[in-house]
Amino acid sequence: MAALAAIGFAGMGLAASGAVEDPFLLASASTLAIVAVAAAVAWRAGHIEAKASRDRLLLGEAFEESFCGRLVVGPEGGAAHVNAAFWRLVDCTGATPLDGLRRQFDHDPEMAERFRRIAAAAAAGSPAQAELSLRRRRDALDWRHVQALPLARAPGYVEWRIEDVTARKEVEQVIREEQSSLLDFMDHAPVGFYSVDLDGRFLFANATLARWLGCEARDLLDGGGPRLHDVLAEPPPGAAPFTPFPGDKARGEVLMRGLQGRLFQASVAQSVLHGADGGVLRTRSVVRDLSPEREWREALRLSEQRFQRFFEDAPIGIALVEEGGQVAECNRAFLAMIGSQLQDILGRPLGDLIHRSQRAEVVARLNAVSHGSDMTAPMEVKLRGARELVAQLYASRQAAGPAGSTLNGPVPGPAGGSAGGHGLILHFIDLTEQKNLEAQFAQSQKMQAIGQLAGGVAHDFNNLLTAMIGFCDLLLLRHKPGDQSFSDIMQIKQNANRAANLVRQLLAFSRQQTLQPRVLSLTDVLAELSNLLRRLIGENIELRLLHGRDLGLVKVDQGQLEQVIINLAVNARDAMPEGGRLTVVTSNHSAAQPIRREHEEMPPGDYVVLEVIDTGVGIPRENLSRIFEPFFSTKEVGSGTGLGLSTVYGIVRQTGGFVFVDSAPNEGAKFTIYLPRHRESEQAAEASAVPDPRERASSDLTGSGTILLVEDEDAVRVFSARALRNKGYQVMEARSGEAALELLSDTEVRVDLLVSDVVMPQMDGPTLIRKIRPLRPHLKVIFISGYTEDRFRQHLEGGEHVDFLPKPFSLKQLAGKVKEVLRGGRD
Repeated sequence: MAALAAIGFAGMGLAASGAVEDPFLLASASTLAIVAVAAAVAWRAGHIEAKASRDRLLLGEAFEESFCGRLVVGPEGGAAHVNAAFWRLVDCTGATPLDGLRRQFDHDPEMAERFRRIAAAAAAGSPAQAELSLRRRRDALDWRHVQALPLARAPGYVEWRIEDVTARKEVEQVIREEQSSLLDFMDHAPVGFYSVDLDGRFLFANATLARWLGCEARDLLDGGGPRLHDVLAEPPPGAAPFTPFPGDKARGEVLMRGLQGRLFQASVAQSVLHGADGGVLRTRSVVRDLSPEREWREALRLSEQRFQRFFEDAPIGIALVEEGGQVAECNRAFLAMIGSQLQDILGRPLGDLIHRSQRAEVVARLNAVSHGSDMTAPMEVKLRGARELVAQLYASRQAAGPAGSTLNGPVPGPAGGSAGGHGLILHFIDLTEQKNLEAQFAQSQKMQAIGQLAGGVAHDFNNLLTAMIGFCDLLLLRHKPGDQSFSDIMQIKQNANRAANLVRQLLAFSRQQTLQPRVLSLTDVLAELSNLLRRLIGENIELRLLHGRDLGLVKVDQGQLEQVIINLAVNARDAMPEGGRLTVVTSNHSAAQPIRREHEEMPPGDYVVLEVIDTGVGIPRENLSRIFEPFFSTKEVGSGTGLGLSTVYGIVRQTGGFVFVDSAPNEGAKFTIYLPRHRESEQAAEASAVPDPRERASSDLTGSGTILLVEDEDAVRVFSARALRNKGYQVMEARSGEAALELLSDTEVRVDLLVSDVVMPQMDGPTLIRKIRPLRPHLKVIFISGYTEDRFRQHLEGGEHVDFLPKPFSLKQLAGKVKEVLRGGRD
């Protein structure tokens, strides 16, 4: 239409200017101009009418939807327009709307007068209003607010407005309560709210924000109080006073500073309200303190870190198994148990990690737990891996998943679906060491029982052998070499001595043999034994002795140590039937940390090491744990007693040392003996190396003196008494401790030496000594026994000195010991 009007006005301009001289063209231009202008005018009129119609419609809707009753009265008093609210508030039955309104107040002259004044003022062209009461209803008055407004653009027309005062007050009360609730909600909201003007002054701030800033809300709303940038720790450059951000940014994080100096990170979201001219009126912003959230995140991170540390560093194996039976997670202890890497385990079915012999049983049990069954007791399972181990398995369920499955795959449900199941949390406690300890404890108990049996048997045998060897010596006094009976007696004595050696092996195994330790050098011991070792191992085996430099000294029983070396050499010889090499190596060793081998643990310290290495057939793995057991032998029946290595073990352990073995089939064997290094001075070592007095005793064994012999074994007592009498001594005999005590109680009886058995019925040797000391404090004593010296030493009172002669003993040994004690022994 604008273009059409432009064309018309352009045509009219051409006609008026005379630029077109042709009458026809001029008439055409004029006609075109008239038509265009008419069309433009018609379009404009239609547009105005449409707008007026819309305005009337909107005005009518606003007039009708008002909760205030409205009545427009014309100059003649007739109703020009009445809205629905007016009909609700005014009863106009049988009257015009204005008369109906007036009639509402006729019950009270005062109210009627007030209404008349309002009507008169409106008729005079002045607005007027008042609150008028209606007739009493149920002892209560209803009030109406009546207002008359002359319409300036419509002379003679008056708009009457009537409101229910009670309802309005109720609405106002509701509005006030809602406003109060809204303010209370905003004050106690978990987020902060504020609004600032163009200069950054706070127009509104809730209590939450004020609390974060360490003040009251009124402190922020005070005109002279802090502004927005005053509570920003680091106001960004280029930011306006009303915003914490530069540019048009509406959201971000800022560091805020409270009035007391508290710093906290905050997230701010703001909106800017603009005026009609586009300028900023104020901003409205929401603030969220990020400190608690960051504290929660840090606490969560630390909690996860702690849990991960507990999970990873737990000394027991932990595995999480999905509903499908695959391993979803596991810790280092579990990986160490099975000897695999994490990437090799994740996603792998748990059943693959169980030993084949138990797989079906364990999987079935865990499936039952997964589907609701309680695991009342842990299971012992064998795990596959780099080494087979036994573990105690505890299982508990995780939260249920949407579909069930077993540890080997999904479980079909009744309708072809899946039965509901759970993932599992599995705990594995390695029982391998415990099982080994249990086996070792059982073995130790068995060995202890055998040792006690061996000790008891050895004691009885020693009594018998003492008598046998002793009577053989007595017979040999009468049957000299060349006598027909000499060789028979010697055969008996030799066999008795062999039996005595066997008994000593039993005592060595049970660690009950009598030791006479001296400070020695392993180099000297091996030098003395070298010739004997070469004869023992044979010509087809090479013997090599490698001595360590500055080798330390050891305090051992030389005879027992030689027996250890000989037993190991004989054992190595039997392992090399086709020949080979036997190497004996000595060295020093200092252990800073405990050394653990199988069930033995060697404490830190300084040791002298003796290694016996052969190139023989080696020892099978299954026999390594049993080689020190008594009577265990891989040789053919009749080829050995099975006491050789057990004797080695007993002697070394009783000496305070340790013996370890390393071997494999066809790779030979190495026995390593660790003996505690002796720290005695050189002079003391030389004194300790002096031969035992019995060894350097002269061949003259005769003597004099009175000896009381106490022995419950008749054969031993008879032999010992005859042997001592033959050497010139006066001997009194007693069969029990009580009989000996009775003899010694007589102070008239002279006794120079008491020779007593240790183990006797009723009153044993140590008890006898305690009872006679008050009577004879200086009496010399020799104890004889088939048990070790330690068995009775612990029962003697402090400072008590007695000499000891172990059974079995010969006539020469008995006579030599008696003469030694009587001649130079201590009181």
